[in-house]
Amino acid sequence: MIVITGATGNVGRPLVEALAAAGEQVTAVSRGVSDVAVPEGVRHRQADLAVPESLRPVFDGADALFLHDSGAGAHLLSPRDILDVAKAGGVGRIVLLSSQGVVTRPQSASHGGTGLSFEDAVRQSGMDWTVLRPGGFASNAYAWVESVRARRTVAAPFGDVGLPAVDPSDIAEVAAAALREDGHAGRVYELTGPALSTPRQRAEAIGDALGEPIRFIEQTRDEARAQMLQFMPEPVVETTLAILGEPNPAEQRISPDVEQVLGRAPRTFAEWAVRNIAAFK
Repeated sequence: MIVITGATGNVGRPLVEALAAAGEQVTAVSRGVSDVAVPEGVRHRQADLAVPESLRPVFDGADALFLHDSGAGAHLLSPRDILDVAKAGGVGRIVLLSSQGVVTRPQSASHGGTGLSFEDAVRQSGMDWTVLRPGGFASNAYAWVESVRARRTVAAPFGDVGLPAVDPSDIAEVAAAALREDGHAGRVYELTGPALSTPRQRAEAIGDALGEPIRFIEQTRDEARAQMLQFMPEPVVETTLAILGEPNPAEQRISPDVEQVLGRAPRTFAEWAVRNIAAFK
């Protein structure tokens, strides 16, 4: 049995679907998971990674685990306690969704430090482990849904700075391979898209998928900062703006790892937009 934490997220949802389609026994775990959120036949359990003891019945009889660090709330978690409970339940293989920031922004507690603590705990767990380090997600474009629906506009800073955004479904497929197949233990995979794309180009791709033009509005750094501070802590905002506006070479590198694991090129942002365009209509 494979346990998937963060099962209703941008990576967890397609991962659950892929594993279920492959005939695997899957337990989908989320703080708010429900019957309608998982495919038919998938066991679903509500549990909180912040309370490791609540996970004991979830891990009972499991042999593999996909661990999502809960994003912004990761600093509240104790990865070693979570892994101790998992190991006691029988888990012998773990795939960790970490972040590229562990190596590109190690000085940032939000982007690098917390992720490194999870990676260290996984490496020292005694289980077979695989670490996934994606860059920015293509699905971050969901932040534009409201403005695209209402005004057919996209507002973002640094309109012509490119990053290799990765499709979350590609992350999910790599995770599924690492959970199901041998040969991935002790590996760290950096996951990116196949090419750099700018905010202006991503807005255009959404417009192409809609069949309607999207007007791009370039924000100043201060405008973007003020907007982000409404839902992000200040240190996270500052690091995020630095990545978006002044990415270092490692953050703009196109990684071969998706293709090496899956035997095909990673999906483009335009492909992501076509597949998810219903959200923007």
